Amino acid sequence: MKINLGLLTIFAVSILLSVGVSAQNNWEKLLSKQTFVHKDNTQPYRLYLPDSLRADENLPLVLFLHGAGERGNNNETQLLHGVSHFMDANFRKEYRFILVAPQCPENARWVEVDWTLASHKMPARISVPLELSFALIDSIIKLLPVDSNRVYITGLSMGGFGTWDAMQRRPGFFAAAMPICGGGDLSQACSMVGTPIKAFHGKLDHLVIPARTINMVNSVNQCGGSAESILFPNLGHLCWEQVYSNVENLRWLFAQKRQN
Repeated sequence: MKINLGLLTIFAVSILLSVGVSAQNNWEKLLSKQTFVHKDNTQPYRLYLPDSLRADENLPLVLFLHGAGERGNNNETQLLHGVSHFMDANFRKEYRFILVAPQCPENARWVEVDWTLASHKMPARISVPLELSFALIDSIIKLLPVDSNRVYITGLSMGGFGTWDAMQRRPGFFAAAMPICGGGDLSQACSMVGTPIKAFHGKLDHLVIPARTINMVNSVNQCGGSAESILFPNLGHLCWEQVYSNVENLRWLFAQKRQN
């Protein structure tokens, strides 16, 4: 297993990356470009670390899964939607955190299922991109001052499906989740009862039907979980800006803590 530059080197470099970057159009510079190698597979990712990182602090970690339109290997387009709101200067003053945004290759998906279906079963094998992302955050948790009780996941569209799949494959691992316009395996709902979930969908979505979110939330709650579905009555599939631009949604995410 290899992380280019080394996470310990990133620990020091992060201070330089954060100093002096205050202009709104320079927020992308706050996320260093990195490459993760695991089992002969490579995953580009962007990493945000707060300035003056201290070894004695425990920081929340956010795993951000992008949508299908941002796939590739340029290590840039995965930042197109959502991430900028986490990088808002006022939000970064309010919260100290680590954010990881891996990029899925063009010919793959976070979970290999048909997004247009009314339901699906969780594939027996995890997708290579999601497996890499799991290994990546595991390595970050080991090497950086991460609060393992405050690991969050969020994703939009294809990343919304990935968010549900990640919760299914790692029950109890995430402190909270915010899937947007996604769906999961209804038969796996009971595995997510320990994770607070806020799931979003545009009511006019014709690409991924809103019932994918509604049915997952209902199934989790029927198992005794804590899930909420938020539908935007006048929006279709492209509703994620409405989610991430509302700072109260981000504050909700950071307020959650895994109960041991």
